Amino acid sequence: MSKSLITGIHHVTALADDAQKNLDFYAGILGLRMVKKTINFDAPDVYHLYYGNETGAPGTIMTFFPYSGLVRGRHGKGQMTVTSFSVPANSLDYWLTRLKKFNIKHTEPQQRFDSELFIYFEDAHGLGLELVFNSNDSRPGFSYGQIPLEHAVKGFYGVELSEEGYERTAALLLEGMDHKLVAEKGNRFRYSASQQPGDFVDVVCSPDAMRGLGGSGTIHHLAFATPDDATQLEVREKLLSKGYNVTPVLDRQYFHSIYFREPGGILFEVATNPPGFAVDEHPSKLGESLKLPEWYEPSRDQIEKGLQPIVLQTDKFND
Repeated sequence: MSKSLITGIHHVTALADDAQKNLDFYAGILGLRMVKKTINFDAPDVYHLYYGNETGAPGTIMTFFPYSGLVRGRHGKGQMTVTSFSVPANSLDYWLTRLKKFNIKHTEPQQRFDSELFIYFEDAHGLGLELVFNSNDSRPGFSYGQIPLEHAVKGFYGVELSEEGYERTAALLLEGMDHKLVAEKGNRFRYSASQQPGDFVDVVCSPDAMRGLGGSGTIHHLAFATPDDATQLEVREKLLSKGYNVTPVLDRQYFHSIYFREPGGILFEVATNPPGFAVDEHPSKLGESLKLPEWYEPSRDQIEKGLQPIVLQTDKFND
């Protein structure tokens, strides 16, 4: 059997408008671990904040570029519109109570594909999120202590892409990215590389929706995981042979990346699993200090002066 070049979702990167508000929501209310505090390598006056499980494993990593004062975007077709997190099946009452306590509006529990129970809500910037309650996820959760571990987020469940049509995106996932069609109902088609929670990519046909506009509360890109540098180069060659305009490999310090746009216009990335977040910080200290790539270290003082101070304050978000 040939080695899988794509093993699932690596991370999701979104745009936000305030770094402290972002940290309070994802580390405070949702209880994700801030595994890295660094900068946008292309705009060093902007943070790049990474959240995930204890180690920041692929399939758990949600990242943000918080641009102060960024205008809110608009959800629509040509965008990834929903990020779903996996939580234990028996945690519904816990999360309904917790979201209510922090005044997070949410839908009533809904079902999808007959047995999948979820609620939809939005973060402090308007980003579309879901909690999916399921008993199929063996990954350990993480908690700073403000959320009981038995109710903690385990990582992603999946993502939703809103598209004009599904056929060309489906062909890319099936023929170019090692995914299989695992479910379909109405205008929703679900693909997965591993068929495990953390990996589901739902392509939703929304031809009548308005086109999405980038801004705060929208997704910047969706990254898929590949085992190593060699498999990444194989993916790149495969995509180039299918006519995609793929960037050269870029060093993102914690993984190596290539980028291209899928047929519906959404920016896709393929990121290597190594080296991971412990490359410049002890695993017990992840996210505690501002980390810069070596080429920005000479400018550290200037960079730190230009960044809004942020404080991890999980005690404010106890039950």
